[in-house]
Amino acid sequence: QVQLVESGGGLVQAGGSLRLSCVASGSIFRANDMAWYRQAPGKQRELVAGITRVASTKYADSVKGRFTISRDNNKNMVYLQMDSLKPEDTAVYYCNAVFTLPREIDAWGQGTQVTVSS
Repeated sequence: QVQLVESGGGLVQAGGSLRLSCVASGSIFRANDMAWYRQAPGKQRELVAGITRVASTKYADSVKGRFTISRDNNKNMVYLQMDSLKPEDTAVYYCNAVFTLPREIDAWGQGTQVTVSS
């Protein structure tokens, strides 16, 4: 059974940085697409950044130029470097990974809280 575990969340002042990490365990296969989503109180979950197996990336307009997604295929890990954080970045951040082998699996982490104070 695939499990995703996030780490690296916390409290930071506006303008600061945090780095989120997520490791996928329980599969001998590499994940295909991996991504970070976030959900703020009273809002829908939204895509923050995604990365394909060959490192093609996409970002939400609100984080372009401030956040960087990367991955380590050998470790089945995905990272999110968050710089120039703003109070509106405050949310629970979730890791997502899609596997196609041995069958299609859409896995989610439990979430990590990021709070940016003004």
